Amino acid sequence: MNSTQTQVNSNVKPTLHGVKIKQRKGIQKAQAKHEPEVFRDQLLAQLAKATPGNLDEISSILDKAGNTMEYRKYGESMFELFIMGGILQPGGIVMDDVERSPFSIVGGEEDSASVRKNVDVFNKLIRRYKYLQRPLEETLKNILLFINKWTEQENTKLATATGFFITTQLVNPAALKVLLKDYLVKDGHSLSFATTIFRTILNEQSVDQLGRYLIAAGLDTRLMELMPPSKRTDEEFAKHFEAEGMKQLVEFHHRYQKDSVKKELLADLRQKLRSADAEDSEVTPATILAYIKEMTTEGHLTEADTIPLIWTAIVDTVDLINIRPDQVEMHVMRALKEWTELLEAYTTSPKSEVVLLQKVQINCYEDAKITKVFSRIVQLLYQNDVLSHNAILFWADKAHKPQGKTVLMKQIQPFVNWLRENGDDSSDEEEDDE
Repeated sequence: MNSTQTQVNSNVKPTLHGVKIKQRKGIQKAQAKHEPEVFRDQLLAQLAKATPGNLDEISSILDKAGNTMEYRKYGESMFELFIMGGILQPGGIVMDDVERSPFSIVGGEEDSASVRKNVDVFNKLIRRYKYLQRPLEETLKNILLFINKWTEQENTKLATATGFFITTQLVNPAALKVLLKDYLVKDGHSLSFATTIFRTILNEQSVDQLGRYLIAAGLDTRLMELMPPSKRTDEEFAKHFEAEGMKQLVEFHHRYQKDSVKKELLADLRQKLRSADAEDSEVTPATILAYIKEMTTEGHLTEADTIPLIWTAIVDTVDLINIRPDQVEMHVMRALKEWTELLEAYTTSPKSEVVLLQKVQINCYEDAKITKVFSRIVQLLYQNDVLSHNAILFWADKAHKPQGKTVLMKQIQPFVNWLRENGDDSSDEEEDDE
């Protein structure tokens, strides 16, 4: 035997003659022919046994059919039947010449209560077969790609159902990101569809819960993108949703926008103030005030919104963790003196002065290292014309926070008493000088 024959023989794998080798289950399923139309016909035959409109019978039939039918393999086809009435063809078309499902979202009644009952059928089915939740979500995302092809009535039913799918936690709110597609947005399809979804959710739950859904969907900062490009302004946004009876959504949007600007402003102020000590720094109170004015105008921030941010940024320039306790007062006082101009510029009203005092109080309560400096801080702000005696007395009498009230009020009481005795006199002297 030559070397070539030896090599061939060594590569031959041993076999068991007369033994039938069974394919693994996974291989069998992968090689099985995918026939959604056959599955559809089988499922429709089952649904035909139910009394028309009897959703309890339909739920019972679907529960039992799952024991014999391949729900796991044809889950998406099944949900296309239950949502659109038939299996979607390429391009989002449902063929007219095939039998429609007797149970579907778009084939049911348009009122919210009826849609909710239909969604309950989905809920019962998925509670029984939990693996169907993902196919439902994927099917819904695919269907939403074609809302520009459905009728207004079909879209209303579908959007209402989508709202219920979200409130019952059958579908992740992230599925709504599909609505940001340009071709759906430009002609108002996305806005109309989203409006119905939001209304459905708000009829069931609070605007704060809707906000949590929007955050989960990544839409909390992108609501404006649902508006057609020609209407992408705060005025048009408010006009649309207020006309739809959703003023609370407009308020949420404005509040969230304001919060986003506040976070950005605080982060930038921290960075700018900390970099001011560098030799080549061009940061000055004037440049920072110009930046603050720009941001507050853009975010529609009031003095009361802005002054706590300025205070926090100034205090954060002091390394309270690493400095010695006996040096805390010196460093805090130095920072406040350096940036007093910022505080003074945004305490031009009694309200903003009280807001600043409340922020200082809470800050000194929460950070034990500066608790003992509270009275000195207030006195410094008074001396530098950041706080007026009237604001301090009003805060002491009516507007102080409960946090640290006992300790901090006791600490500042001597200064408050002095203001009561001398504040009016000093004001009279100023008037005489004029």
